[in-house]
Amino acid sequence: MINLWSVAIVSLVLTMVLGIYGVTARKDLVKKLISLTILGDSANAFVVALGYRINGKPPILPSGESVATFAKTAVDPLPQALVITAVVIGMAINVLLAFAIVQLRRVET
Repeated sequence: MINLWSVAIVSLVLTMVLGIYGVTARKDLVKKLISLTILGDSANAFVVALGYRINGKPPILPSGESVATFAKTAVDPLPQALVITAVVIGMAINVLLAFAIVQLRRVET
C-alpha cells in the first residue's frame, strides 16, 4: 500500500534529480540558476521532511511532562533550524550568481 508520506518523499527526490539535471545539462546560465534554486529548495524540503514525525508534538516542552516522554513524541527542531540557515545562505548565493550572470551578459554584448 502506498501512503501519502512515501509519495511526498519520492516527489521531493524526483524534484532534486530534476534540479541536478538542469544544473548539469543546460547551457544557459539563467536556466542553470533556476535549476540550482529548484535543487536547493527541494533539498531543504527534504531535510524538513526527515525531521518530521507523524502525529508529533511541537518542540516546546509543556510544564509537568518528563523530558524522556517529550523526546519520544516531539518533532526534531534541528532540521528546521538548519533549513532556515540554508534558505538565507541560498538566497545570498542566488543573488551573487544572478549579479555575476548579469555582468557576464554585459561583457558579451
